[in-house]
Amino acid sequence: MSWANIVNNKLRSALTMLGIVIGVASIIALITIVQGATGAITDEISSLGANILTVQARGTPLKPGLSANDLDRLEAIADVRGVSPTISGYVSVSHRDKVLEAMVQGKNELYFRERPVQISAGRAINALDVDGANRVAVIGSDIARELFYGQNPLGRSLRIGGSTYTVVGLLAPSGGFALGSTNKAVFIPYTAAMKTLGVRTVSSVEVHMADVARADEIIGQVEAVLLESFNYREQAYSIFNMQDALDVMKDVTRILSLLLAGIASISLVVGGIGIMNMMLVSVTERTTEIGLRKALGAEPVQIQIQFLTESVILSLGGGLAGIVMGLLIACAGSWFIGIPFRFSATTVIAAVGFSAVVGVLFGWMPARKASRLNPIDALRHV
Repeated sequence: MSWANIVNNKLRSALTMLGIVIGVASIIALITIVQGATGAITDEISSLGANILTVQARGTPLKPGLSANDLDRLEAIADVRGVSPTISGYVSVSHRDKVLEAMVQGKNELYFRERPVQISAGRAINALDVDGANRVAVIGSDIARELFYGQNPLGRSLRIGGSTYTVVGLLAPSGGFALGSTNKAVFIPYTAAMKTLGVRTVSSVEVHMADVARADEIIGQVEAVLLESFNYREQAYSIFNMQDALDVMKDVTRILSLLLAGIASISLVVGGIGIMNMMLVSVTERTTEIGLRKALGAEPVQIQIQFLTESVILSLGGGLAGIVMGLLIACAGSWFIGIPFRFSATTVIAAVGFSAVVGVLFGWMPARKASRLNPIDALRHV
């Protein structure tokens, strides 16, 4: 009987379900897109290395950065797999008559071994290049296209800041956010970069941990080395743990998802009000039917269950339609923004469960009103 009443009033039932459809679709689409975006950012941060400590050495007037001896002491710390210094600066990079400004980064062999940096041709910087301060370079795909268009860059010369380097490696094109992109990168041995850029000390170094579980202990030992190096001046350096960034990102994602779910749930409440309004109208229209059923022996609880069933069917039907619409919107939005589509079964289950609860809560009052009708008063409408 509940299903027959919904089918006999197709347009009214569809319009009543529309609020639930919009609410569920909003929740699923918004949360799915946010999770995809934050997931992509988290993956970028993870690719930079959750087991890496980044040390920024601002230095002091007497000691502007870290020396080679300081790097050896950091590498000697227990559970430290190695250190990767970084010397960087914007300099002119040229080949024949083509010149451009690029960020040149001095690295060592550990950077290429520990990071997901893919070499599409040639080789990476190795330990011999670092020890000998060899003038070799590994370039990104954009640099190769702009300076060596239509040519194989391997083995060709490259002018970096007035010094001649030989291209020994070509990086594969990297996608995703600019945070981890290497398309516009030029990598050279950090020892050669110190000479080319006129730098005597290292201001940035990555400490690769062998055991992330001992991160706090390792940080303490790194701080001890840095304090001694900079004459116990804490303001001379800073230590950044990549795992802390991942934890913060997870917290932001959780809070943002809850906030968006709360905003989208407002439309579910509006849809629930629509269901209650329709059910109240239905009770008024079907007063005679209710009176006849009660006169024939129907219990109040049976009348109440009938109207509650109608309400739940409407809300669940709207919820299922909202799932399909929400997933389609999320898929299209993810493709348009350029982020991965991440299906979350928990979000779907929560949205459908909430729509069922809305159906019960907003259908209870009309169902209660129908079950409490006096049969004699109801039959007067015949």
